Amino acid sequence: MESYALHSLSTSFSRFSQLHHPPPPVISRSQFNQSQSLSLRSPITISQRFSFPSSTFKFNPFSKPHYPIQASPSSPPPPPPPTPIQGAKPIPFIISISIGLIVRFLVPKPVQVTPEAWQLLSIFLSTIAGLVLSPLPVGAWAFLGLTASVVTKTLTFTEAFGAFTNEVIWLIVISFFFARGFVKTGLGDRIATFFVKWMGKSTLGLSYGLTFSEVLIAPAMPSTTARAGGVFLPIIKSLSLSAGSEPASPTSKKLGAYLIQNQFQSAGNSSALFLTAAAQNLLCLKLAEELGVIVPNPWVTWFKAASLPAIVCLLLTPLILYKLYPPVIKDTPEAPALAAKKLESMGPVTKNEWIMVGTMLLAVSLWIFGDTIGIASAVAAMIGLSILLLLGVLDWNDCLNEKSAWDTLAWFAILVGMASQLTNLGIVSWMSDCVADNLRSFSLSWPASLAVLQAAYFFIHYLFASQTGHVGALYSAFLAMHRAAGVPGILAALALGYNTNLFGAITHYSSGQAAVYYGAGYVDLPDIFKMGFIMAFINAIIWGGVGSVWWKFLGLY
Repeated sequence: MESYALHSLSTSFSRFSQLHHPPPPVISRSQFNQSQSLSLRSPITISQRFSFPSSTFKFNPFSKPHYPIQASPSSPPPPPPPTPIQGAKPIPFIISISIGLIVRFLVPKPVQVTPEAWQLLSIFLSTIAGLVLSPLPVGAWAFLGLTASVVTKTLTFTEAFGAFTNEVIWLIVISFFFARGFVKTGLGDRIATFFVKWMGKSTLGLSYGLTFSEVLIAPAMPSTTARAGGVFLPIIKSLSLSAGSEPASPTSKKLGAYLIQNQFQSAGNSSALFLTAAAQNLLCLKLAEELGVIVPNPWVTWFKAASLPAIVCLLLTPLILYKLYPPVIKDTPEAPALAAKKLESMGPVTKNEWIMVGTMLLAVSLWIFGDTIGIASAVAAMIGLSILLLLGVLDWNDCLNEKSAWDTLAWFAILVGMASQLTNLGIVSWMSDCVADNLRSFSLSWPASLAVLQAAYFFIHYLFASQTGHVGALYSAFLAMHRAAGVPGILAALALGYNTNLFGAITHYSSGQAAVYYGAGYVDLPDIFKMGFIMAFINAIIWGGVGSVWWKFLGLY
């Protein structure tokens, strides 16, 4: 889901940048080359290279410096751009459809499964294949799957659209609007800059400051993509450029590559720490509830169970990366001064920032204590959004322009609806019983089954480009497998939820924040895969070792 917040964020940043920047001067090619060669030869200090922007400037993390070069009169006209393919991409479309047709007509139907359930499974598998191969945008392809389920009379219209009233899905939609509020008011930027000022005298201290600010913002900004693109990437780019560390250049590893890797790997643990730090967390508990696994007082239970392993990982990640993926620059004595200058240029905390702080404190409080006073999480989010709209921090156009929120509502509701119907028709229980029987044939205890199933759930994510898409496709099936293998229900539900956050940093396409950080140009693709695998192994050891002891202490098993 979060990958689709990127488009909205980049659009809003670009428009703001255009309003506040005069166009750059047009220079000739010779002048441009001369200036480039001078810049490479001349030693420039950090303070000469960069200063934090004034109060009228908002850093655009997605833009790159661009200076038009005057073409000579004799230059040939550029070749016409290739004509884009209209409609679905043929090869991904054929593969996606073929998977469903093969399952429906060529694979023998098990005797335990009804024809209706088998037909829905074939449609669902085609839908999931399309989410991976992308013959059409995600929302469009999901709608085609929904249409197929209704046209073939596999589902009634009411059944097909039943998930559009799901509270958790609307909570996810509202979370996009909260993220826009953090970016629009500049509150997230101010919090992160404060931590840079406080802890940024060394590169290691700087990484810890950014990590702690991520943890502080996460529970009230339930979008890792929004936190990455709207708050942390602009700050990391600013600090890196000031130190002479530029993207897509030999200087990238001076500072920028390490900070990007650290923030990327830390984000998974900060999202796992709080129920409201990532939209997929809420979906996990909703799907668990449909399978009869009820997590009492979910916000507190989730936090208590995640707290010790997540905090250990957050404390160790910057240090481990500092050893395994070291920056060239070890000390950043000018970073606190630059951060202080930026805070000064931002001026005092604005009225809208205070409103945003108060609203999010109210929302988080209701998420924690809502069960006690009878206010559901989605209702708490509705109250918070209503306050922001009433006081003008957000306007309705902000909500309408958040296209990723509405796109998520469409495709996510379709996936959840299909997954729910698969459960009702008995497909999930049949699959889980088959897997459980195979595990029992190896005489595995439930802890060993837990480890095997968690590893399988994790590594399957190499085939997915969305954490929420992975949850919608596989969470229910894997939770049922855990239960059939004898794993305690609440432990299995929470472990799968935490795992969902941790695999968001294994590749450059594994999550929305992955695309944001890789797109910055500081980290090479081989390094993304290598460090993603190494940190996944380290996280597994910490969560498996520390977590198992902690969960035993909490009485989860």
